[in-house]
Amino acid sequence: MKRRLNMTVNGHAVALEVAPHRTLLEVLREDLGLTGVREGCSTGDCGACTVLLNGKAVVSCLTLAPDAEGASVTTIEGLAKDGKLDAMQEAFIAKGAIQCGFCTPGMILAAKSADVLEGNLCRCTGYAKIQEAIRHAGSRGGSPHA
Repeated sequence: MKRRLNMTVNGHAVALEVAPHRTLLEVLREDLGLTGVREGCSTGDCGACTVLLNGKAVVSCLTLAPDAEGASVTTIEGLAKDGKLDAMQEAFIAKGAIQCGFCTPGMILAAKSADVLEGNLCRCTGYAKIQEAIRHAGSRGGSPHA
């Protein structure tokens, strides 16, 4: 049986009917078309699906959609404001921390939360450029946790 889900996604009120077993990842990608949320491992280990739920980084592949009732969800698509990239997005580009780009949205969102990069994996290369980008954004006010 489907349940009504009301949440704010990237600053916009959203109301939809969802089955209680569906994940936030599924709803964001399939129902709302927010494909910046990536499905990597589906076990919560890689962080590619990281979104901000009320400002806290969560893996959306393990978060049931009904758990987002009344919450504010931010995806990578919601960071840019008025056509201007967020300072963390700009720093990742400036410091070459984007590699293939698959894990980048989750990395950026995790870096904006208090958990920094805990639970985020990059399969392309090391983390030196990613850490440099986070420090760079922090020095420009892009993250209070850098």
